Amino acid sequence: MLRPVAIAAGGTGGHLFPAEALAAALAARGQRPVLFTDARTAERLGPGFAHVETHVIPAEGLAGRGIARAPRAALTLARGTLAARRVLGRIGAAAIVGFGGYPSVPPIVAARTLGARRPRIVLHEQNAVLGRANRALCPIADLLALSFAATTRVAGGAATRVTGNPVRPGIAARAGLGYAPPAENGAFRLLVLGGSLGARVFADVVPAALALLPDALRARIHLVMQARGEDVERCSVALDAAGIAATVAPFFADVAEHLTAAHLVIARAGASTVAELAAVGRPSILVPLPGAIDDHQAANARALADAGGAVSLAQHTLTADALAAEIMLRADEPRLLATMAGAAAALAVTNAADLLADAVLALARTEVSA
Repeated sequence: MLRPVAIAAGGTGGHLFPAEALAAALAARGQRPVLFTDARTAERLGPGFAHVETHVIPAEGLAGRGIARAPRAALTLARGTLAARRVLGRIGAAAIVGFGGYPSVPPIVAARTLGARRPRIVLHEQNAVLGRANRALCPIADLLALSFAATTRVAGGAATRVTGNPVRPGIAARAGLGYAPPAENGAFRLLVLGGSLGARVFADVVPAALALLPDALRARIHLVMQARGEDVERCSVALDAAGIAATVAPFFADVAEHLTAAHLVIARAGASTVAELAAVGRPSILVPLPGAIDDHQAANARALADAGGAVSLAQHTLTADALAAEIMLRADEPRLLATMAGAAAALAVTNAADLLADAVLALARTEVSA
């Protein structure tokens, strides 16, 4: 067995889900993954990390902190780096994999300070635009693993390899199951996902759009909709008034099951969402989060839309009328939905977790110099 492989991840599910998939792939090979994360993330780790040794370190983002708060954030990062250095030195990690976001910065910087016995450093980028943390860390990395071959803003310093974006084991298990378009006059299963916290715009627009559909189509729709807690009641009332059979909740533990059952998905365009849509091969209408750093969600949506697997709508164009028209077009054309599903599935890298594990372990077996 090699020395442990450290994983540095935290923040949103977009960073955590591929880290969880890598941890599972490493454990399946008899390796010992060790997680570094921040306190806020540690409170909501999923069952995939239940048996993974976890170290909580100080971490805080610098971006957008302003002059007054920047010194405190820098001090927190310095404290996190020292804490991570102590742990890395003790466990003797052979490699460390950072998944972007500010919680990954201290462990990666700490790894680089360990001299000749330092771990090999791998960065994984989930989005179609290289994130700020990974851009800053690229000069000290040995390898940058990409989810998209055409990722933009790739910085120099590290070798690159396209591994795809690992998805959660529950999603990966459903890859390749195929897509059955809705039968004529049969149920039309619609899934609405808004990211980790739900999207207010979907609560505002989706019920109104569905109310505009013809009676016959509304009677066929079976809707599963994620909404913020404060929006659940108003969405449920509006959908009931429109005669839509719906389940509305802030969170779904069984997302893999809902994705597999869906005929059409309406969602944000986070990296994990796009990867999961490709993995299970489901057609989608994507509404990128406006104002996201580097507009990375628009780039993610464009990658899937350019392949024919999705429609990308800017949020400022998302009206009830526009969304109703998109839904009607696809509900009336099952072959179009099937074509979109096939195009999405063609983008999937279903063995992304194994490809990333292969790359990490290959590097871990090589010597490094200080």
